[in-house]
Amino acid sequence: MNADVVVVGGGPVGLLTAALLHSAGIPVRVFERDAGPSEYSKAITMQPRTLETFASVRSDGGKRLVDLVLPLGRQVPRTHFATLPNLLELGAFETAYPFVLFIPQADTERVLARHLAAQGVPVEYGREVTSFTQDAERVLVTVGGETVETRYLVGADGAHSTVRKVAGIGFPGTEPTSAGFVGDVELAAPPEHDFHLWSHETGSVSIIRTPSGHRLFGMEPGDAGLTGQEVRARRDRPLGTEELRATLIRIAGTDFGLRSSSWLSRSTDSTRYADRFRAGRVFLVGDAAHVHLPAGGQGLNVGFQDAANLSWKLAAEIDGWAPSLIVDGPASYPAERLPIAEKLGENTLAQSAIMTTFTPAGAALRAMTTELIAKAPGLSAELAGWVSGLKVRYAVAGDAHPLDGLPAPALLVDGENLLHRLEIGRYLLADFTPDGQLAALASPRVTVARAERRPGVAAALIRPDGYVARAWPEPDVADIAKTVGQWANHRYRVAS
Repeated sequence: MNADVVVVGGGPVGLLTAALLHSAGIPVRVFERDAGPSEYSKAITMQPRTLETFASVRSDGGKRLVDLVLPLGRQVPRTHFATLPNLLELGAFETAYPFVLFIPQADTERVLARHLAAQGVPVEYGREVTSFTQDAERVLVTVGGETVETRYLVGADGAHSTVRKVAGIGFPGTEPTSAGFVGDVELAAPPEHDFHLWSHETGSVSIIRTPSGHRLFGMEPGDAGLTGQEVRARRDRPLGTEELRATLIRIAGTDFGLRSSSWLSRSTDSTRYADRFRAGRVFLVGDAAHVHLPAGGQGLNVGFQDAANLSWKLAAEIDGWAPSLIVDGPASYPAERLPIAEKLGENTLAQSAIMTTFTPAGAALRAMTTELIAKAPGLSAELAGWVSGLKVRYAVAGDAHPLDGLPAPALLVDGENLLHRLEIGRYLLADFTPDGQLAALASPRVTVARAERRPGVAAALIRPDGYVARAWPEPDVADIAKTVGQWANHRYRVAS
């Protein structure tokens, strides 16, 4: 057998999946059909929850992946929802990274590829997966005429995923209705700050400063309210710099000194997600599992969280200790991530309605929504929590503690950043009791670490992906041992 896991797709999501699996000691290979890394960046936004995930992965020289990406980007403490003028604040969240990082996707991809190469897992470029078959024990993958045997296959091969199609997984959703513009450009007269202009008469344009220039996106009123066929016809027509210049002048009355473009494309609001995220020994992550309007960089960031959710569960399955709870139960990869994809589709379709309804009614909707963001702190926090990923919650059974199912807040355990203590193959039981009552619950799959006291929390079981599996307000050792044992597939003997 060539590797325990084959990842199809050498984009950022596939690379992070491979990095996380490798960190758990799982042999992995990565096949990418393109001849080399992409020079273009569809996404530029890295949200706080992604930065937390990157902080949990050790790289060479004592650094972590987050240490490698932070110097390459620009940190911004606020983010937008549907390009509305009232921005969402991120500073109130309990995270070590209360900001958005604007970093070209190509730079993120290079960081991940170099990390893997240093770990002895080079991306195999120019290797296209064309088909596969699977049985109860293995997957046989056809790669450029060669057959590669693996135990599991992960499709990270984009919206037109070969893996998804061969696996027979449906990809239902909505037809696109708009075709905007997006690109990386050089401007001689850019706005002083990040900029969002919207008019129901002329259209919209947003300009975001990046480390290498400016990301620009938007659309004219005539680019919305189209049929799927019309969108595809526009998408297939190349966008040139001179056409973009004329479009900007029509929308904003200026081309902002547009000098040149390094990449131009057209964006759509096609919204689809796979009807299954697992088919036997085959999994889908990232754009192979869900596509939507590229609003706030959520696609890439949700893809990264697919990778984080899948990797530790798949590693546990391969190592033979995974309980049914995380294999085919309520905390399995499909059970947790498919609802997230559904909500992502709703979220981005709602943003599309706010961004592309170029009518007086659309203008009224924007004005009302942005006023609510300013005047309703609960709404603003809810939107910020979803876009940032910091309040994306997995379903929990029974009476839930306020922390259950959420990313763990910024904590020190044994005097160290919690994120730095996470391991793909182990849970972390944070013991908040003053006398360390839970030390005896350490086991081969559970690390017990002392945490600074926190009101309303006696213990919290942190999953390898940084989510709280369960928290307890009181130190009920018997109940804690029972629950931890269920997650770790370990039987504790606790005196009653």
